[in-house]
Formats: sequence, structure tokens, C-alpha cells
Amino acid sequence: MIVDPGPGRWQAGRVSAPDRRAVAVVPVLVAALVLALARTVTGGGTLGHSGPLDLWYPVDLVLFGCSVAALRRVRPGLVTAAVLVGCLAVLATGLLRPPRTSDDAYRYLWDGRVQVAGLSPYAHPPDDPRLAALRARAPELFPPGPACEGWDLRRARPGFCSHVNRPSVPTIYPPVAQGYFVVLYGLGGRFGVRAAQLGGAVSALVLCVLLLRLLPPDRRWQAALWGWFPGVALWAVNDAHVDVLGALLAVAGLAATARGRRAAGGALLGAAIATKILPALAVPGAMSGVLARRPRPGDLVVPGTAAAVCALVYLPYALMSGKGVLGYLGGYLAEEGYDSEASARFALIRLVVPDRFAAGAAVVVVAAAVLYVLRSGDDRRPWRGALLVSGVALLALTPSYPWYGLLIVALVVLDGRWEWLAVPVAAQISYLHSGWPHGVVFGTAAVVVAAGQAVRTGRRRSIAHGSTSAPLR
Repeated sequence: MIVDPGPGRWQAGRVSAPDRRAVAVVPVLVAALVLALARTVTGGGTLGHSGPLDLWYPVDLVLFGCSVAALRRVRPGLVTAAVLVGCLAVLATGLLRPPRTSDDAYRYLWDGRVQVAGLSPYAHPPDDPRLAALRARAPELFPPGPACEGWDLRRARPGFCSHVNRPSVPTIYPPVAQGYFVVLYGLGGRFGVRAAQLGGAVSALVLCVLLLRLLPPDRRWQAALWGWFPGVALWAVNDAHVDVLGALLAVAGLAATARGRRAAGGALLGAAIATKILPALAVPGAMSGVLARRPRPGDLVVPGTAAAVCALVYLPYALMSGKGVLGYLGGYLAEEGYDSEASARFALIRLVVPDRFAAGAAVVVVAAAVLYVLRSGDDRRPWRGALLVSGVALLALTPSYPWYGLLIVALVVLDGRWEWLAVPVAAQISYLHSGWPHGVVFGTAAVVVAAGQAVRTGRRRSIAHGSTSAPLR
């Protein structure tokens, strides 16, 4: 199942020669990373009190970088075990406390409960009076009593206290995610919100194993870019975002298309889109280079299959919910400012384009990236085009939700362009510090991406020049 990531991987230099000292150094660094992450999760930092996180997040990133750099010097025969053991330890830190910076997991459990009761979460918001009995049987989601204090608690319109965010609106999550929530609810009776965290941990671990299988032996250390990345433990496990499942399905779909299994790849990508929508940005990667040659009948298999899967999984909910099957999607987009001239969205583009043209300019930028991939991409390495389109889209839209970048982290593993990790890091900064200038924050990430590409291109040219100018022997 090994797929060669190709010459654009983490390089353009040589992989460091194995070093015996690294075998001793890596466990120490990973242990330090795990301890720092444990302190990050248990140290009192929350979305409502981010001070401790401002201290520990940079420490986590530095230890992560040092750990991966040392791993590069470990001989390939030991790397797979090192990555998996480190991944398990890193993911485990996310289970030490309930979610610290997001309350989305509580909505997951509620949506699962509503479905088990035979109702549609697209048709009934949590504060629906008809769901009062259902709420009464869920004290872990709707705490009883007069007290309702905490960063992840709010007083709903009828007066009850709610862990579930936006209790007055229906759900936004697509159908595959809803099926996942039913599974989480099945575990939730015993584990509560930890069920969602366990689901995130299992999904992240499975994706780590998949990445290890896709990478050739001399590049398997790159899987640590996922398995040891602090954001995976924090966003996928502790905050339990369903985006990790979408990333897993998307990577599996891209791997299938790289092996010529277009129908299977399209189906997996469709399931990913029906999990969190954002994986739709990976579809152009699966069609890399399609405009550079004569059309073929099979060119539409991937998007056609993906669309069919989305339609199929939406159908039962459409029958239950009618025109409300999209839930709060429209309201969410408006709430996030995607239709406003005065918001933090499109912040990077707003630095050079008037506000009223920012949304249109973002569409043009993303469309240009898609067109480039369709014309110049390599269909044997679909993750490269998927990473470019996904990264450009997040830079253009500047969403302040770092877990949207989980797919980017996974694609970085396969393509090796580590500089794209700056994008979810920028989103994390914007998420914790909404008052900071988002254009500057994401602009810094864009500079890192451009610098990484420039360094890689310069080294590649230097190597090529050296090989052509070398004297004949």
C-alpha cells in the first residue's frame, strides 16, 4: 500500500544519516513533549482564561519541532515503532481533562441522543419545548440547578443551563458526522463527553497508521508530523472535533485515487465532505492534471461518485427534515461574517483589497489555485494539489478555527511541505486572541509558506546546477 510521495517531500536536501545518539535523544524529547502537553491540558487554561495556554502552546511547538528533527536521524527500522509509541502518548494527553477550548463535543452527543430518539437534529434545536423530557435525561449536557457559570455554559432561552452551544438553532453537521455522533452517544452513557474525546483519539491513531503505511520506509518519520503535532492532541482529542474523521476519510480517498481506484476514492472523499464539508477542497487534488490532456470518460468518476455519496447520505435526513436539512449552515456563514464587509474573514485579502471586494477576491484566489492544480498537478500525488488548494483557501478565508487545519497537517505528512503548518498555527493564535489583527497573523503564516517554498526551490536549483556543472570523469 506504499505510495511514493515524490520529490516534493520534506527536502530539498538529503535525509540526515542515522545517528546512534538520536535513539537516546528522541525518547527524552518526546517524553518532554508529552509532559508539556499534559501540563497544557491540566494547567487551567481554557477559552475563557487563555493565559496558561499562551505559555504552554509555544513550549509544545518547540518540543515538537526538536522531537521530529531528532527522529530524522533514527534509522528507518526503528522509526515506525517510535512514531506509534509517541503518537499514543501524545494523544493520551488530550484525554486528561474535559474539553478546554471548544464545546462542540457536547453538541455531538446531543445530536446523537436526538437521533436515537427518532428525531432529526436538523429540525429541532436543543431548546425546543418538545425536547424538554429529552433534556431532563441528559444532565451532563444540561446541568440542573440555578448555577450556570463557566466558559462553556450558557443560559438557554427557556431558562435552562446548557453545555450545548447555540441551543436555539438546529445542528449544522452533515450526515456522516451525524452517524458518528450516534456511535458517540452509544458510548456517552458510560463516558460522557469523554466518548467524543475517545472517538477523536481513535480516529487520529488510525490516520497515523494509514500515513505510516502510505509513506516509503525512508520517509516514515514524516508521520510524526501528524502523530506528534500538538494540535492533533488538542483539537482532535481534547476538544474532540469531528474534523479528524473528515481528514481520515479524505486521506484514504486521495490514497485510493493515487492507486487508480477512482470510484473508491470518490466515495471516500464524498464521505469526508459529508462529515465536515471542508474536505471538498481536496477533490481538485484527486483530479490533478485533468486539464493538461484530452478529456477521458473516467475524469468525472471522482467528483461524480463524491457527489452521489453526499446525496445518498443526505436523503434520509431530507425525508425527515424537508428543506431544513441544511440546518444552521446559512446562519453560521452569516454569523461568521462571510457575507459581511466588516468582519475578520478574508483578513489577509483585506490588507490589499477594499472590503467590499474581499469575498470576490477570495473566490478568485481559490479558483486560481484549483485551476493550477487541474492543469499542472500530478495525479500520482493527489495530496500535493489537495494541500495547495486547502492551504490557499484557509489563507484566503482566514477562519479563526485551528481544527479546520487538521486536514492540512495530514497532507503535510504526505507532501512534506512543513511550512503549511504555519496556517493552522495562525488560526490558533487568532482563535485565542480575537482582538489581534488577523491579517497580520495570517500574513505571517503566508510569509512562512512563501519562504519555505523559496528555500526549497533554491536548493533544488543549486543541486541541479551542481550536477550539470560538475566536471566529467
